[in-house]
Order: sequence, then C-alpha cells, then structure tokens
Amino acid sequence: MTETGHAAPRWQLTAVYPSFDDPAYTQDRDLLETRLAGILEALASPLPESAPELLALIKSLERAGDLEENLSAYAETTYTADTRSARAVKEINALEAAALPLEKAGVRFRRRLREQWGRIEPLAEASPELAPYRFFLARSAAKAAFQMPPDLEDIAADLARSGASAWSRLHDALTASAAGVFDPATGEKKTLTALRELANHPDRSVRERSYYGEIGALKDAAIPLAAALNGVKGAAITVDRRRGWAGPDGSCDPLRKAAFQSRITEKTLQSLIAALEESLPLFRQYLHAKARRLNLPGCAFYDLFAPLGQSRVWTWGEAAEFIPRQFEGFDPGMAAFARHAFALSWIDGEIRDGKVGGAYCASFPLTGTSRILCNFNGSFDSVVTLAHELGHAWHHEVVKDLPRFLTSYPMTLAETASIFAETLVFEKSLEDAAPSERIGLLEGKLKDSCQVVVDILSRFYFERGLFKQRERGELGVEELCALMEDAQKKTYGDGLTLYHPYMWAVKSHYYRADLGFYNYPYALGLLFSLGLYALARESGPGFCAVYRDLLRLSGRAPVEEVIRAAGLTVENGELWRKGIAVIAEHAAEFDSVQAQSRKPL
Repeated sequence: MTETGHAAPRWQLTAVYPSFDDPAYTQDRDLLETRLAGILEALASPLPESAPELLALIKSLERAGDLEENLSAYAETTYTADTRSARAVKEINALEAAALPLEKAGVRFRRRLREQWGRIEPLAEASPELAPYRFFLARSAAKAAFQMPPDLEDIAADLARSGASAWSRLHDALTASAAGVFDPATGEKKTLTALRELANHPDRSVRERSYYGEIGALKDAAIPLAAALNGVKGAAITVDRRRGWAGPDGSCDPLRKAAFQSRITEKTLQSLIAALEESLPLFRQYLHAKARRLNLPGCAFYDLFAPLGQSRVWTWGEAAEFIPRQFEGFDPGMAAFARHAFALSWIDGEIRDGKVGGAYCASFPLTGTSRILCNFNGSFDSVVTLAHELGHAWHHEVVKDLPRFLTSYPMTLAETASIFAETLVFEKSLEDAAPSERIGLLEGKLKDSCQVVVDILSRFYFERGLFKQRERGELGVEELCALMEDAQKKTYGDGLTLYHPYMWAVKSHYYRADLGFYNYPYALGLLFSLGLYALARESGPGFCAVYRDLLRLSGRAPVEEVIRAAGLTVENGELWRKGIAVIAEHAAEFDSVQAQSRKPL
C-alpha cells in the first residue's frame, strides 16, 4: 500500500476525448465512417496506375486507421479502467461495427495488391514516393495469400463481434469481478486482482491463502471461462483453416500464422524454443536455491513470487522520481519522456474493484500520446512493471512521426523495447544497491526471467496442445486444467512441488482470436533486449542512438533484419546465448551472495 499523499493515481483521458458525448469524439466517429465509405468506393476499381495516386490511397487508409485506433483505444481504456461501465461496452460494440469497413478495405486493398503485384512491385521499386512503403506493400501482398474471398472475410469480421470478441470481453468481465475466500476462518473475500497481488507477500501463509482463494474464485467461474476459451479458439481454428493456415496434413497450423504475425521465420521460432528448453536446468537450479533460502523442501507455485532479502515499500512519488533517473544514464531523452508521462497523468496505477488486472500501454495516434494501466502495489516488481510499460510508450514516442504503416511493429519487437526499459531500471538499481539489498534484487530479476522463460514456455506448450485438441472438439474444465498442469510440469519440472492448473483462466492472452501464441514473443523480447543491453555495456553512451534507430526500423523490416542491424544474428544462436548469458551472470551472483549471507559469523 502506498503512503498518504503518494497514492497511485488514476489517468487523465480528457486530453484524448473529454467524454463519449463530446463533439470531438462524435465528429471523429462520423469522420471515420465517411472516409471509409470513400476508400471502399475507390477499391471497387483496380489500384491506381501512378505512384502519386497509389500513395494517396495508402495515405487515406492510414488516416482511417489512425482514427479507428484513437477511438477504439479511448473506448478500451475507459472500459478496462472500469469494466462495469455499460456505456464503454456500448461504445466498443458501436466502434467494432463502425470499423468493419476498415477491415473490408484492408482485405480488398491486399487482394488488389496481390492481383496486380506484377505491375505494383516495379512501380514501388522505381518510385521515390513509394520507396518507404516497399516492405509494407510486399508484406501486404504476401498476407493476401492467407485471405478468404472478400465476401467471406466480411462475414467473418461481422460474426467476430458477437463471437470471439464477445467471448474475450466475457473473460475480462468475469475475471475483473471474480472474488475468492481469502480467510476461511472468517469467510473474508478478496477480488481476484487483489488475491493475485498477494502472491508477492513475504508471509507464506498469506501467499498460500491467496493462492487457494484464487483457485476457488477461478473454479467458481470455470464453466463460463472454459466456454469463452473454447469459443475463441474454435473461431480462430475455423477461420484460419479457411484462410489457408494449414499444415501438410491439412489441419490448422496456428504456429505458421503466429510466426508470420511475429515477422520471424519458422526456423527462428524453432531455434528460440530450443534455446528456452536448453536453459531450463538453469532455472530449476535457481528454484531449488530459492527453496533453500526459504527453508523449504521445495517451492510451491505460490512461492514463485515470494520476496527474498530486504524489501521496501515504494510510494508512487518515489517510483515517479526513480524510473526516469535510471533512464537518464542511457538516454536523457527517454528520461525526459518518462517524467512527462508522470507529470501529465498518463498512468492509471490505482488498484480498485472493477479495474482489470495486469498492465498494458495504449497509444493514441491522433494526439501522439500514450496511456499506461498498471496495478501499483508499492513493491519493486510494480516499479519494474511500470518501467516495462514506459518502454512501450517510449517506443511509440520514437516512431510517432513516421507514417502509420511504417510503425506497425510486431509483438516480438514491442516486447524487446519494454523489457529493455525494465532492464535499464534493474541493472542501475543493482549497481547502486547496498550489499543487504543485492540478494533481493538479484532474486527478483531471476524470478522475472523465470516467468518470461519457464512460465512462457509452459504457456506455449499449453496453447500448442490446446489448438491441437480443440480442433477435435471442445475441452471441459478438467481437460484444460490437466493440459495446463502437464505443461507446467514439463517446464518447471522438479523446481515446483505444486502447480497452478487454472492458469488458463487467468491469462487474457489466450482469449485473443486475432493473435494466437501471445507468449513466446515475450521470451524473444527478453533475450533480444538482454543481448542489446550487453551490447550497450560494450559500446558506451553512443548506443542510445543505435537503439533509437532500431526502434524506428521495427515497423519496416522482419525481426531478423532488425536483429542484424544491431550486429547480432539468430541463425547460429548467438543472440539467444548472449541473452541467456546475462541471466546466468545474475544466477551466479545470486548463488555467491546467498552463500556469503549464510556463512556463520
């Protein structure tokens, strides 16, 4: 809990739109509909013959996309800050309907592009005006190969509003309002968000009660949550199969689609998963060491986030001063931006009923600003989470002057930017820490890395198995729990004595029909960001300019090309090894500091 006068704030959205009823909001919504009608009319004919005319059409699509993102981000941020807002739900539904023509326009544009690629490709190659869009155009033409005919794509987009998207919102609403028994003796209940926050509590009995309270809350909501998950994945399988995302045996191949969306080759994905699997013994060793430190025979799931060493409670004001100061040594511009975000109330950090758990960053292209949602509880973990989301916001800031289609970066690179920011905060904190604080900081970093490597790998295994089984039919609650626990056993192994079979009900990532495997990009982002941090240490102050260039390239190239621009490669596993080596350094120091602290006086 933060101190009086330094409580975590609510964000300020009025600079984006004062309200849903404000003329600025309604005018933008009307303007979106008008512009989309004109674009669809233009796409009824073949693409323009000249470069200036084609560029004008691309710019029209970009302006419509900016309008839609700005409106939708406002509705979504309003809803996630208060899931009980019926008006926000109504506006989200209305915007989904209003945005259907944008999806139609994208489908038609890509189809036209692929049909006319023989003419468009040389035009783009020869035209200075179109030169910046060459990657976007080529990728759009490639994506058209995985589209249904326009009339079927229209039906799929329309049905998604009352299907997969509605299932996703059901998950948000259920988990935001769910509550479980925290104290069986008194019957005291806590919200699911509050119970999950107690996973960081230093008292093991509190962590244990919060864990079983969480399990109880999820059990109570398990049937509708399982229905939602089956609905989302079933819709994704049906539509993706028709779009051509099939493997050699004709079954749906969601990993093929995921690699395309992440802008990596399937070979890169395979090498990443192999590197994660190879690193598992390192993390199991760490979990055994943590158990010894806690004087336990082994860690239960509710011990994963147990703090070690000395800990302190952070006020919001301290976090707002601390994070920019840590950014300062790497890039003064990044530090100034973070101070700006705090000063202008871009961050909603308060924990309250009705607000979704977790954290995210949303961008508003029309205002060139961002907003961050988090649940700040005064722990160092919540400080790091805040730095993570500010890393996303800094990414938006660095690319915001570029055209929309040159800033559409994949999740793999989005997570690289955010994890790099949290790494800056951690490493500087470790550098300045007193000896008594080091073990807690080191263990905290290893704990986070364990989540991004081990837990993410378990989520990857779970989702891969889920897609395979869902193709044969719906899964019941017990089947989902068994699948999740099996995935955790494969990754955590004997590092845990008790698992969390209901984790499938917690993570909202599984409930996204448009973006399967919302997990391994975090691991790629971790290892790439740690590789970049290692380079920054070697290169000195000038590396911040290299980093900004990488962020600006992130929407205009495949991930492998961005990695090569940093002087690293994935083909021989160099990048993964460099990232894991940084984690191994932390593990070695953790073992050393722990051994010293246990020596008799």
